[in-house]
Amino acid sequence: MAVSFEPPFRAPEAQIPQDWQRLRDHLRAHGLELDLSDPPRQFAGGYACYNYRLRIDGRHVVLRRPPQGPLPRGAYDVGREHRVLKALHPVFPLAPEPLFYQSDPEVLGAPFLIMEYRPGLSVRERLPEGHGGAEVGRRLSLALVRVLATLHTIPPGRIGLGELGRPEGFLARAVEGWLARSRAAFGDEAPALLEEVAAWLRSRVPPIRAVALLHNDFKLDNLLLDPHDLSPRTLVDWDMATRGDPLYDLAVLISYWSEPGDPEAMRRLGQMPTLEPGFLSRSEVVAAYGRESGRDVSDMLFHRVLAMLRLVGIFAQLHRLWRQGSLKGERYREFGDLARGLLDFAWEIARGRAF
Repeated sequence: MAVSFEPPFRAPEAQIPQDWQRLRDHLRAHGLELDLSDPPRQFAGGYACYNYRLRIDGRHVVLRRPPQGPLPRGAYDVGREHRVLKALHPVFPLAPEPLFYQSDPEVLGAPFLIMEYRPGLSVRERLPEGHGGAEVGRRLSLALVRVLATLHTIPPGRIGLGELGRPEGFLARAVEGWLARSRAAFGDEAPALLEEVAAWLRSRVPPIRAVALLHNDFKLDNLLLDPHDLSPRTLVDWDMATRGDPLYDLAVLISYWSEPGDPEAMRRLGQMPTLEPGFLSRSEVVAAYGRESGRDVSDMLFHRVLAMLRLVGIFAQLHRLWRQGSLKGERYREFGDLARGLLDFAWEIARGRAF
């Protein structure tokens, strides 16, 4: 039986406005008709990129663009997202089809991407009403593992992404990149522990053992679900996709994975409903990925700490963008303290007191 579904949108007065008339004129010049009698709606989810549902040529689509203001280098790259989706959509059914890309910021003030719209549930800190229970938690845990392992089986070179990113030195550059972003985000208030975590990572960078196509922000709310049975429908947010070590993608997933007994920062993270009954533990997720992929997951410590440094940088960046006025909403106010708490937890993991 079909289930009616309307995704959460921002209230009209809370939407971040775009120049829709200018966009209509621009698209019309490219043979596309934006129907403004069906007003664009901004999706309520997401922390950074702005996402809107539009009607073009008689069907709903999604427009995606970076946030306003100065952005960290390489962040919110919808041009990269377009390139990845164009190559991936024909071979990976969960990848939405890209329909139009504009790199010129003159139209909307930033590059933007228009892609296929597939309605689906985006689940964050709580399971949707009517879908609770231990069986659901376990099923979603294993679905995440299967989707990630499947993505990592796709040879980037065979789909035209053999030049995406630079796998050699990927992990060492990730350490320096997230350290630099974290320093910039914290500014003069950077905790001393940030340098200690970075030094620990620098001294332990492992050789890359495999190269795969990475989503680079793989978590449950980016895997849109069928509202009827919670089966995966679409994997979104590909703006950080690259080639690199697949264990890093796995570490990113479990960096969002809160468990009972975690410190306060992890319990406040609120990214996935993994504190609810039935969800696997982080260690069980790693073991399940090893079985599904056939990869050696016996040594994840470096990747685990690096993924936590990444999370520190992300939340510190979001807090800084909020302070600069580029992001709106009271939820960003606490992100600076949250980033510090996540940094403390990263150090506990590095010292072997947690996983």
